[in-house]
Amino acid sequence: MSQNTLSASEDARPRGRWLAVARVAWVAVALVVLILFVASVPAYWDQLNTICVDPSGTTCNFPQLNPAKLQALEQLGATIGAYAAYTLTIHAGASLVFFVVGALIFWRKSEDWYGLFVSLFLITFGAIGPSAVFADALTWAYPEMSALLDVLSALLFPALGLFLVTFPDGRFVPRWSWVIVLLWVVQAVFWDVIDSWTPPLFVAELLLVWGSTLAVQIYRYRRVANTTQRQQTKWVLFGFALGVSTIVIGGFLTIVFPQFNESDSRFWLLEGTWVALLFTPLPLSIGVALLRYRLWDIDPIINRTLVYGALTIAVVAIYVLVVGYLGAIFRTGGNLAISLLATGLVAVLFQPLRDRLQRGVNRLMYGERDDPYAVVSRLGQRLEATLAPDAVLPTIVETVKEALKLPYAAIALRGNGAPKVAASVGKPVAEPLRLALTYQSEPVGELLLGPRSPGETFGPDDRRLLEGLARQAGVAAHAVRLTADLQRSRERLVATREEERRRLRRDLHDGLGAQLAGLNIQTGVLRNLISRDPAAADALVVELREELRAAIADIRRLVYDLRPPTLGDLGLAAALDQLAERYGSEGEQPRVLVEAPENLPPLPAAVEVAIYRIAQEALTNVVRHAQAKECFVQLILNGDVTLDIVDDGVGILEERSAGVGLYSMRERAAELGGSCVVESVPEGGTRVLVQLPLPKE
Repeated sequence: MSQNTLSASEDARPRGRWLAVARVAWVAVALVVLILFVASVPAYWDQLNTICVDPSGTTCNFPQLNPAKLQALEQLGATIGAYAAYTLTIHAGASLVFFVVGALIFWRKSEDWYGLFVSLFLITFGAIGPSAVFADALTWAYPEMSALLDVLSALLFPALGLFLVTFPDGRFVPRWSWVIVLLWVVQAVFWDVIDSWTPPLFVAELLLVWGSTLAVQIYRYRRVANTTQRQQTKWVLFGFALGVSTIVIGGFLTIVFPQFNESDSRFWLLEGTWVALLFTPLPLSIGVALLRYRLWDIDPIINRTLVYGALTIAVVAIYVLVVGYLGAIFRTGGNLAISLLATGLVAVLFQPLRDRLQRGVNRLMYGERDDPYAVVSRLGQRLEATLAPDAVLPTIVETVKEALKLPYAAIALRGNGAPKVAASVGKPVAEPLRLALTYQSEPVGELLLGPRSPGETFGPDDRRLLEGLARQAGVAAHAVRLTADLQRSRERLVATREEERRRLRRDLHDGLGAQLAGLNIQTGVLRNLISRDPAAADALVVELREELRAAIADIRRLVYDLRPPTLGDLGLAAALDQLAERYGSEGEQPRVLVEAPENLPPLPAAVEVAIYRIAQEALTNVVRHAQAKECFVQLILNGDVTLDIVDDGVGILEERSAGVGLYSMRERAAELGGSCVVESVPEGGTRVLVQLPLPKE
């Protein structure tokens, strides 16, 4: 979507007269609910100062005092007025948060029906009050208004369902999700009709209504939402999670402290506070999601909340267990020494427990980025156990993906063109993080990584771990590339050998074999002619001699193709001189000069053949393409064998691509572990520089 992804699509926005009508209607409804809220405040004050004597409690507002709560309040030495002022203040403060956030959303998003809906929903929710305390008080003071207030209260939860299903852009995704809003309506009706819910029915209702709503949001988050919408969804879910956490903490306290469940427990005096804390995070998170989501990253906030929430529960549990256990053993209650012991134990365990929880939450959210040594060590162990070369790169990307909880990881190796993905795991992303893989400062490929969620960046801790993994992966990628090159070289050698064998077979069978077979037949004819026709026999002998000369020439050609005979007869230096004389003998051809050591030591046969063939191919190119007047061939021995051929011709033309000859020269050098560089000379001409290593003793 566009910059503001919170709004519905541009076509769905009200414009002109309809926009003005929508805003006027919004103001009218907002004024009505605010007037109701203002009227409910004194009613709520009076209700809080009145003791509810209904034994069943069905006609009491839940923060209202009953005789048991009044007794607990008197034990604290507090007055009813103080309790009423405190409770009214916290509930009015919670409503004020709803009002402020709703007004801000209307101020910033009133051009959009979704902004109008959300802002009016929040203001209405605030006017009704947390758990409808203000609506109940107004009904208590003015029974004739109960119908209107019941309608407003009944509409709130369907409106909440509509908000949850369509957040954050106001659209039903998938389109059939509007059915879930109907479930929220049915739920509101059943809550008014059914007085007591059995546990199975209540659980089924929660799974059906809330579960389907959560499933829709999960679908939107994973399949439809863009980066901004995911950030907004995290904020709202965070607000709901805080509210649910408040419920969980309250239930936990009632389990750990059974005395809280007693009717005259002081805990019930804080019920209003607990409810206010339950509802307040919702408007704040919605406001941040709709207005300020770009200013704060939600992930660190979630991280800290999980750590300190779990730490709080753990500290309380340790304290309660120590006090309760030791108190049960020594049969003492409220002993100061036991309390001090529990406090000291909590103080000692606080920091180690916090560190452990922080590592656990980080591992849950970010993988093992806080323990790079363990990741690198595990990668090394996996690589040692990996015997097949084709399993090395998949092992690396799987380790990286698992260690950092990433959706995608891949390794691309460099070749003649752009890097190509050699191993990957997960679903590819549009803009992955690219880390260069190097070996001895030479780039060998790239490590491609998808962020944990779209638009999320990798932090310094992630970078440190990834840099360490990239160094290991660079060495492994280099080894894999060398193995692949070696395998290709072996395949080329086998292919070349088989091609050579096929050529020899063809030449021997179709050429020399056929000649010898013909000669055999002719010798039979010659035998018959010697006695009958000596003259014809003599002519046939002459023909046979010519055929034998041709056969001998074919044999020499085959032998020459295997290894030039001049190398065996004259040596490498003299063979190069002979080549120079052959290519420079005619008038229009360049003059070829050869410089080689006088006492050239014996060289390996493969090196001699490679030098000779490369020189032969280079001189052929000079004669055909260089238009040179002079060519200089130099053979140098300096631990290795160096062949340097330079001409003064036109050089390498830019539009001319490398032919079979240049490729053949490079292949011959590479087969022996050497190099062949063909380049233009700045002064004009071409240079062929060949370096071949000699075997070490």
